Amino acid sequence: MNTLIRSLVLITLLAGCSSSVSNKNSPQNLDNACSILDQRPSFLPAFRAAKRKYGVPISTQMAVIWQESKFKADAKTPKKYKFWIIPAGRQSSAYGYAQALDGTWKEYKESAGGRFASRTNIRDATDFMGWYMVQTRRSLGIPLSDTRRQYLAYHEGRTGYRRGSYKSKRWLVNIANGLDRRAAMYKRQLISCEKG
Repeated sequence: MNTLIRSLVLITLLAGCSSSVSNKNSPQNLDNACSILDQRPSFLPAFRAAKRKYGVPISTQMAVIWQESKFKADAKTPKKYKFWIIPAGRQSSAYGYAQALDGTWKEYKESAGGRFASRTNIRDATDFMGWYMVQTRRSLGIPLSDTRRQYLAYHEGRTGYRRGSYKSKRWLVNIANGLDRRAAMYKRQLISCEKG
């Protein structure tokens, strides 16, 4: 009997470890919204909750998370190096599914997310994105369905967007244009699998 109980405890612990590890890796086939949601059943309720609360389309949320983290819970920016070999921290404090910066995440927690919100929790990450994008709509007038301009303001910050800082960054404009196409692709796919 003792061996049976130990075996059950061990199996339970291993199952818990494997589920947390699976969210640290990107889902397979990131070009298929339906496949992503099939592989990560917790994602669709999170996306739907943010859509209900803030009005941000699921396809826009998915496109931005694809760009920011490739759906990896613990995504971080690349490391910086001095003289190409000496580690010198990371490019920024961006972390998690939505790649929220420390300061912006703190502001979100204080005003909307609560003190236990986590950047590695998909529900908190989508809520953060909705919260941020609604503020962008209020201050800049960018519609929530305008993935391209919402992303430019998300990446550059609202002040940077207002100043037009993205205009000198052709690479960023290209990314934003691609995200607009990705959101449209995800939207079509979500309709086809009845998850949109």
